Amino acid sequence: LSDGDVVIAAITSCTNTSNPRAMAAAGLLARNAVARGLTVAPWTKTSLTPGSRATAELLRAGGLQPALDELGFQVAGFGCGTCMGNSGPLRQDAGRQIRERGLAVSAVLSGNRNFPGRIHPDVTHSYLTSPPLVVAFALAGRTTIDIDRDPLGTGHDGKPVLLADIWPTEEEIDATVATAGRASPGRGASLPLTTDRWQRLPHPRGDGYAWEGETGMIRRPPFADGEVCAPVRGNITAARPLLVLGDDVTTDHISPVGRILPASAAGKWLTERGVAEDGLGSYSSRRLNHEVMLRGGFANPRLRNRLVEGHEGGWTRLLPDGDVMPIHSAAAAYARRGTPVIIVAGRSYGAGSARDWAAKVTRLLGVRAVLAQSFERIHRTNLVALGVLPVECPALGGFDADGTEEFDITGLEGGPLVNAPLTVIARRGGRTVFEQAALARIDTEVEQEWMRAGGLLHRLLTAPR
Repeated sequence: LSDGDVVIAAITSCTNTSNPRAMAAAGLLARNAVARGLTVAPWTKTSLTPGSRATAELLRAGGLQPALDELGFQVAGFGCGTCMGNSGPLRQDAGRQIRERGLAVSAVLSGNRNFPGRIHPDVTHSYLTSPPLVVAFALAGRTTIDIDRDPLGTGHDGKPVLLADIWPTEEEIDATVATAGRASPGRGASLPLTTDRWQRLPHPRGDGYAWEGETGMIRRPPFADGEVCAPVRGNITAARPLLVLGDDVTTDHISPVGRILPASAAGKWLTERGVAEDGLGSYSSRRLNHEVMLRGGFANPRLRNRLVEGHEGGWTRLLPDGDVMPIHSAAAAYARRGTPVIIVAGRSYGAGSARDWAAKVTRLLGVRAVLAQSFERIHRTNLVALGVLPVECPALGGFDADGTEEFDITGLEGGPLVNAPLTVIARRGGRTVFEQAALARIDTEVEQEWMRAGGLLHRLLTAPR
């Protein structure tokens, strides 16, 4: 295994599998590759998760699924899979090699998101391509080639095979789509929406749902309880930064959706309570268990927190002690001391998927404010809805925060909060090292009501009837 090798090649449910021509092209390319004797690289894990049964029917009716099957692109299910970190383990001992040798390997997929660490925790680079190019890179097994000029492999005749040799023509694609359309049951066909196996699953009965235990998938949420919905009242003083982050921190960095690793804080918490390692699941499947999601906060393996240079993932430094520990543990320690915590970040904080858990976990960690140069629009709104104050301070770009600072955010006492002018002050050892104007990114009167109530949910629960 080498840097740039393709360890995951996935035709995924989102975006491109609803395009019949793109899927026909992928199937035709697979058919042509099999006819020439090409095979997928042994270290490349392949999968096909169409967005609908209609797409699978197109490939079947067009006679293309057998060739895809031969290359390892069997239909693995319908819906989100590899594109949200649910690829499962890598092939052979790829994971061990990657970790031991520090390899920067790749995933190639036809989805629409490739944020760092999202596809698989061991995969450094993720490239978004069309479905036929997913098949092509699976054949090549590496991204360090010129896909137009370098051979994808060697055919059964011993000759190199180029992409151009197996790329289908427009006429072939058109004919396949037309043939599949005539052979398929059509839009009016009745497809089963469930199975006997699904219907036989044991399930609770009754008028109200009985919340599950500690490690259950669905637990009573804490977002209307006590401190979790306590509003910001007055200025924030002597706050410690829980994290100091750079630019373009995405919601995948803040609240990942992928596989829960046994060595992660969430994985350890679950296994200590009797959950088997092969039953840990993913953060997306356990997002109704707040204890798991709390430990998954900022646990993306590619996250870089400037408080712990040399570490990646969900670690921070407790100050002034200096101890390095999991982020949720530091947040709990600050809460016991009565020390307010904030997050310091750069530009475009909260970019990427509009994931509500990115704001929820921020609130569960006790963060009172996020201080950033700029915010992504939807995440800013979600922070306000959870009662977390977004503070925009463009001047932060010229300040090298090292985490030893204590921060004051003033201008919050009385008066309106809508785009209120604020002042951010940072002190090291009692000496002011930063003092700049900032803006409360409470953009509407309705958002102001949310903030003063401690968040949208508490506002709804306490609204006059």
